[in-house]
Amino acid sequence: MIIRHETLSDIEAIFEVTRAAFENHPYSIETEQFIVNALRAAGALTLSLVAQVDGKVAGHAAFSPVTISDGSLDWYGLGPISVLPRLQRQGIGKSLVREGLSQLKALGAKGCILVGDPAYYGRFGFTNFPDLVHEGVPPEYVLTLCFEDSQPRGAVFFHRGFTAKG
Repeated sequence: MIIRHETLSDIEAIFEVTRAAFENHPYSIETEQFIVNALRAAGALTLSLVAQVDGKVAGHAAFSPVTISDGSLDWYGLGPISVLPRLQRQGIGKSLVREGLSQLKALGAKGCILVGDPAYYGRFGFTNFPDLVHEGVPPEYVLTLCFEDSQPRGAVFFHRGFTAKG
């Protein structure tokens, strides 16, 4: 497996991997592939990493800037992250997350925020901070990983690309 930045020739494969990963997912309205395209079109993909297995795109992770109501700067959101269903539970997603977090730190990011499963993302150090909320999301699923001592407070807003429908 190779983790690398996306190239123009990966865009169609990323779309299909993301669509397949979220098809029939219980917590998805199956718009994640459109979200990735909207983030890309807006120039908001700070990191767009692909996992390549046997020469083909098998997974993808998107990292984009977030806005926090307390004015905290240099925070990023993780998501969508996707792996082809037949290749899930083989460490591809974990490798994408670890590499993305490492690259965010190298860029000088203060931390990363996501909406996801605490049991899964806890293994990377993500935790819930009650002082950080995302409207419409149960607080236990708003997870934060601080790279420094500063902890943001208030409401987090993901890029408008997250409203993409298709």
